Amino acid sequence: MSKTKEKEETGENSSDGGFKMKKELTLLDGVAIIVGVIIGSGIFVSPKGVLRYSGSMGMAIIVWVLSGILSMLGALCYAELGTMIPKSGGDYAYIMDAFGPLPAFLYLWVALFILVPTGNAITAMTFAQYIIQPFWGDCKAPVEAVRLVAAATICGLTLINCYNVKWVTRVTDTFTATKIFALLIIVAAGCVHLFRGHWDHFHSPMEGTNWEPSHIALSFYSGLFSYSGWNYLNYVTEELKNPYRNLPRAICISMPVVTVIYVVTNVAYFAVLSRNDILSSDAVAITFGDKMLGFASFLMPVFVACATFGSLNGAIFASSRLFFVGARDGHLPRAISLIDVKRLTPVPSLMFMCIITLFLLVAGDVYVLINYVQFVEALFITISVCGLLYMRYTMPDAKRPIKVTLILPITFLIICAFLVIFPCYESPLEVGIGVAIILIGIPVYLVTIWWKNKPKWLQQLFDGFNDGCAKLFMCIPEQVAQKEL
Repeated sequence: MSKTKEKEETGENSSDGGFKMKKELTLLDGVAIIVGVIIGSGIFVSPKGVLRYSGSMGMAIIVWVLSGILSMLGALCYAELGTMIPKSGGDYAYIMDAFGPLPAFLYLWVALFILVPTGNAITAMTFAQYIIQPFWGDCKAPVEAVRLVAAATICGLTLINCYNVKWVTRVTDTFTATKIFALLIIVAAGCVHLFRGHWDHFHSPMEGTNWEPSHIALSFYSGLFSYSGWNYLNYVTEELKNPYRNLPRAICISMPVVTVIYVVTNVAYFAVLSRNDILSSDAVAITFGDKMLGFASFLMPVFVACATFGSLNGAIFASSRLFFVGARDGHLPRAISLIDVKRLTPVPSLMFMCIITLFLLVAGDVYVLINYVQFVEALFITISVCGLLYMRYTMPDAKRPIKVTLILPITFLIICAFLVIFPCYESPLEVGIGVAIILIGIPVYLVTIWWKNKPKWLQQLFDGFNDGCAKLFMCIPEQVAQKEL
């Protein structure tokens, strides 16, 4: 094997000697990122969303299984996209190559100001809630205290991400193992309960099933929300060692593991808790722990906190690369595409995302935004898979180290279309606001990117901002450094 190829496969910088972020993520790190981001607060806190819309425990289990299979189909489609277009940035990079700059910018627009910071803010607030609630006993913790701890958590994890990628992966690996251990405790307790003959909740598992298509779609939204994060490894493809091999392997290992864990965890919940118990609980895992773990029930809030902390860490790491790539392509201020000269991390991107997330924490009720953007996220995933099929036609000879059978993206596209269309009838307000958020991005694109002959004073303002960030954070552009070195 030649030295050049050997470097390429091990992830070392090639002969260009370029100044760029290092390929430090191994296969294990990739699995930990996917599992760590997916297994957040969702499986511990909100299985009642699936049960509420599906109507029965039997149908809820079916939704959890199918949500895992659907996420696996999507992840395999993204494995083809990620190895065909081995760039960080995920959906943004794929939509850019398939459909051009405007659709890619609209995805970046929604992700930058709503999807990513809102998700991170909610995860941080969930972590803070479970950390400080014991200090208030039976009283509800003050919102200000929750927000303060959440803000401190976001800032702390941002600093870790700025300082060292290896520290990030160690935190991710540690908390991924912790949350899997917590779920295994739930599964073990549920199995013990079943072995003692408590099968009452499974006598009529399909009773009360809601078969309306709109409700089924909304139950899948709740299930897929707990699986969200399956495409996050695609955001950091450029930092993954040998992505052609490790990206699909990480997906094929992590997604079945997560699906099995989720399904058996829900079976354990249903074995111990009645339908009314689950629907009336704000945190199903806590209610489960109170019933089954006795004096050790205090461990469950700790496990929920660990799950959300690890998930937030992985989300900050992966999503910062999305904005880094968007800035590198000229769709965001150039300052966001700068790299720290010593640590080779995208510090401005991380800091910019931290600021937006902190703003959402103090601006109002961030939980309301989630209802508006779930539709938008499903829409752009659908567009990305459309891009895969479109590039099969327009770029038939492109290198595809992973090429899935055509039935997989077609099936995934049909299901995604169902999830996008039917909630329009059930939740027209949320869908309308989501579409409005997207459309607002069009004039922003026209003014900031499409308009080339900007006034000199405005261009000088942009340049001054970019140069100021470079000096403040001791960063330089990746492209300029590669030419100079």
